[in-house]
Amino acid sequence: MNRIFSVVFFLSITSGLLAQKITPQDEGSKVKFVINNFGIGTGGTFTGLAGSIVYDPANPTGSTFDVTVDASTIDTDIEGRDNHLRKSEYFDVKNHPRISFKSTRVTKTNDPAFLYMFGNVTIKGITKEVKFPFSVTAKNGGYLFAGSFPLNRRDFNLGGRSLSLSDNLQVELSVLAK
Repeated sequence: MNRIFSVVFFLSITSGLLAQKITPQDEGSKVKFVINNFGIGTGGTFTGLAGSIVYDPANPTGSTFDVTVDASTIDTDIEGRDNHLRKSEYFDVKNHPRISFKSTRVTKTNDPAFLYMFGNVTIKGITKEVKFPFSVTAKNGGYLFAGSFPLNRRDFNLGGRSLSLSDNLQVELSVLAK
């Protein structure tokens, strides 16, 4: 019996050692959103990635993600629009400088190329659950995590009613962590 306990204990300790704590990198990553404005898809990006990811390729369902972006880095290729989006009506970067994502669990899917992420997005102090499939690829001495999910901007008090701007947008992630 002691032998079985020793083997189980050893396996639990060594499997924890295989999990790597890695840091998201701006270089090689893209945090992007796409929203319809007057029926035309437009969007932007964020940088300033920070946080940590714990990932073990042998046990991907044990992964954890705690990642943020700098809300003030919003870039839509139009400086005036970016400045407007930084104001209190939208991202309120003065009072809410970071947008965060924290996983609650990761599960396998029927497709071995994908995992399924459950987590919470916090924007302007408002937290909402999201869930989405994502892929993991070894790349440049780290891992590239890629997936996308929908959000409703009004759930986070991002702007008011608008005839031209859709309430729904798509967030596209391609995050390199080393």
